Amino acid sequence: MENIATKVIADTANSEKIFCKFLSANDTGETGGHQSGIYIPKNSVPLIFDTPGIKGQNKEDFNKIKWQDDFETDAHFKYYGQGTRNEYRITGFGRNFPFLKPHYTGSLVVILKQKDSSYKGYVLETEEEIEDFLDYFGITPTETNCLLNTDLTSLDEKENIAIQEFIKTLTTDFPTSEQMSLAAQRIQNFVFDHEENIQLRPDDKLLDWTEVEYRLFRAIEHERYGVLIKNGFSDVEKFIELANQVLNRRKSRAGKSLEHHLSSLFTGNSITFTPQAVTEGNKKPDFIFPSVEAYHDASFPVDKLASLAAKTTCKDRWRQVLNEADRLRSKNKFLCTLQQGISSAQLEEMKSEKVVLVVPEKYIKTYPEKYQNDIWTVKKFIEYIKEIEK
Repeated sequence: MENIATKVIADTANSEKIFCKFLSANDTGETGGHQSGIYIPKNSVPLIFDTPGIKGQNKEDFNKIKWQDDFETDAHFKYYGQGTRNEYRITGFGRNFPFLKPHYTGSLVVILKQKDSSYKGYVLETEEEIEDFLDYFGITPTETNCLLNTDLTSLDEKENIAIQEFIKTLTTDFPTSEQMSLAAQRIQNFVFDHEENIQLRPDDKLLDWTEVEYRLFRAIEHERYGVLIKNGFSDVEKFIELANQVLNRRKSRAGKSLEHHLSSLFTGNSITFTPQAVTEGNKKPDFIFPSVEAYHDASFPVDKLASLAAKTTCKDRWRQVLNEADRLRSKNKFLCTLQQGISSAQLEEMKSEKVVLVVPEKYIKTYPEKYQNDIWTVKKFIEYIKEIEK
């Protein structure tokens, strides 16, 4: 069966607008509220309306969306501007619409406005499908919940100058993933001048660094390949070779970016840790606190040890963290992710296995309300590690 991500990627070529977001608990009805349909953020209004709604008035339009390149539903585009409400949603899919159910919390929905003004929609459920889509566009989960924009001219001028200055210093075709992450951190700290947020607001800093790294990466790609792509290829093989090279590099960057930024946050908060420590056999958690030497010292108290896994998405692969450190089997196992939303069934299973999610603060609201208090912010995790390392 064809990977659904392959279909949606092919359809983006004919799209005027490309919108994607992780389905939140609010979208799928897991919050217990009475909202209905898919929430569309204000930054993505052009997907459904030519002009924004006016507060004090409701606004609506009707269309159809073809889902999974298979079946069609009605689509009711709504702006709620009356009373305290000020939001946009797509509703009216019908009772038999399969994707707005709790099971699909954390799935990636992609809605395309085609060049002929028709609409297509896709829901990517598995991590493989989600990552194929994100890797194709070279983005991480932090760059979702919006219209995809690859226009480099939209960069902040000061940021663009800093990026171009960095590119001029490169002596290789592409920097390593670690060099890329560190450069993004330096640029973001310089341009926005809030380095103190490494300690004061680490959740925001993690997202800020990740977003700047994406823009830096795309700028380097444009610098290296823009002219070549514009001029075309002499044969299909050369095109395929370059396409595979670009895609593999995007996959590699996305997989390591979160680890690099977490390392810098820990260092900036004077936390001691060992990255990629070998615990037993081939087991290798992303981080051991305070060190791998302490972990292997049988006399070192277990309650002063901790591990953290870093996974950009963890809808299915969270089980991989269960057996990464034998000494910590009876303790909480921490997992930092940029995933937005996971179903109640998955969260209940995580809780029973003592897996504690560590999620940027602004993403916690995308999870079912019942479990939000169980999820740790990045800042809470850092404070916990500081406490056990005293």
